[in-house]
Formats: sequence, structure tokens, C-alpha cells
Amino acid sequence: MKTTPRSTWKLALPLVAAMVALAGCESTKLPEMSAVPVESRTPLAGTAGTAAATPSASTSGTPQSGVASVNLPGAAAAGATAMMAAPSQRIVYFDFDSYAIKDEFKGLIDGHARALAANRGKRMVVEGHTDERGGREYNLALGQKRAEAVVRSLELLGVGGQQMEAVSFGEERPAMQGSDETAWARNRRAELKDR
Repeated sequence: MKTTPRSTWKLALPLVAAMVALAGCESTKLPEMSAVPVESRTPLAGTAGTAAATPSASTSGTPQSGVASVNLPGAAAAGATAMMAAPSQRIVYFDFDSYAIKDEFKGLIDGHARALAANRGKRMVVEGHTDERGGREYNLALGQKRAEAVVRSLELLGVGGQQMEAVSFGEERPAMQGSDETAWARNRRAELKDR
């Protein structure tokens, strides 16, 4: 099928319209992802399989990356367990008007990172959701930030970006109906789903 400039424009028009609609909703802005503090960890001395976390210079004088390698136990045995089962827990909950991942969900994300790293052919969709409070556009943006926060955490743990996709449903798919704190708390979430 050969595409012409006119048919390409027809395909891109809905995307452009959505971007213009979201750009016009500047009444409430969310902070950029770069403003979120990222936890920095250095490897323990004598730990096998990790690189030094200090920058070094090569013989050509060009500085080398100071990023430590990630050693996922069990990833070496990926050939034997290529179809490693994903963790059973798949929902990360968030505080009101926040996309910061709580400490209590870091183990869940780590488990999914191990499963994805062990099976590079596996794909995942991370769906961001919000409660009913806030405008539709704001909630779509907040849901996207929540999904992207989970995806970014998985990437920092060694999962390939091509394995994941972040999407937002805002307030459109509540996990629990109601207008009380219990329902709102259940609806502020990101769901990790296999693709």
C-alpha cells in the first residue's frame, strides 16, 4: 500500500487534534518527570557482577559513563526459565494528585522487572488511572504521568523500553464506583498488564 502525502495527513489528523486539545488545557500543570527525585544506589564493596559507580576516563580522555550495571539474580538462568511467570500483584496505588511511587510498591516493580528482563520477548502495557476528582484533561495527563513513572522505574531496573507502553485512561475506568475516600484510593492506580 503506497501512502500519499494526503493520506498520511488524514492518518495524522486525529493525533494532531488530540495534541492541540491537550495543549489548550494549561489551567493546571503537572511538574515534569525530571523534577521527580530518583533514588541513587551505589553497589556494596565486593559485590560481584556490579561495576564501579564512579566515573572514569578512558585512555582517549573521553569520560566514561558512571552508571553501574544491573545484576538481576536469576537472569543468568534465563535460558532455563525463559517463560518466567510474572508476579501475581499488578497494581501500584498512588496518593492523591501524585505520581510518585511509594516505597511499598518497589518490590512489586522489581519483581516485574526481573520477569521482563528474563524474557526479552515479553511485552507489557502500563495503564494509568485516576479518581473522579479533577477535570478530564487533567486526569488524563495525571494518569499518563503515573504510567510513565512505573515504566521509568522498570527501565531503571534494566527492562528495555521497547517492551513497555504507557497509556492513560484518566478517570474513565474506575476500579470501584463511589465518591468516598475508599473508592478514590482504589481508583488512583497504575495497572501492569501483559500484552
